[in-house]
Amino acid sequence: MRVDLALVHYPVSNRNREIIGSAVTNLDLHDIARAGRTFNIDQYYVVTPFADQQQLVREILDHWQTGYGAGYNEHRKEALSIVSICDDVATLYEEVTAKWQQRPTILATSAANADISIGYDSVRTRIFSGEPFLILLGTGWGLAPEILAGVDGFLPPLKGFGDYNHLSVRSAASIIMDRLLGDQ
Repeated sequence: MRVDLALVHYPVSNRNREIIGSAVTNLDLHDIARAGRTFNIDQYYVVTPFADQQQLVREILDHWQTGYGAGYNEHRKEALSIVSICDDVATLYEEVTAKWQQRPTILATSAANADISIGYDSVRTRIFSGEPFLILLGTGWGLAPEILAGVDGFLPPLKGFGDYNHLSVRSAASIIMDRLLGDQ
């Protein structure tokens, strides 16, 4: 399967719809990598232009891939092997296009309904037929409008039967990967 996942930390929106850069979290790094490895995604990109945040990611990866953590927990080492750091979304698109030798279908996720939503079953069929995909997840209060304007479509929002809809990004990532790549 040719599926990549990207967790975008900039540009994203805050609760006031202002464009911000959000902080990388240790939990998101570990949990999304573990889910990504479980569901066999090719690469998990952490997108941030901030040098201090990139350094934090490198330090965490070094600990688990070459430091004490590598021997302590080989499963974590394997999961984190799929993590790459990317400066910005434009570079991300270039890297993934070069890797697959074609532009992938780029889908965004959002807790809000979108006009160009593509159903999970349809995307799953296309993935299993060999089409490359890049799934964008936003941090903060979601991907910035400029990112959303450049995608090919949106995955349907994850919703329960209640009116509360504030999943953590790592929970949403796991559910999305299961719907698209799970052994159903």
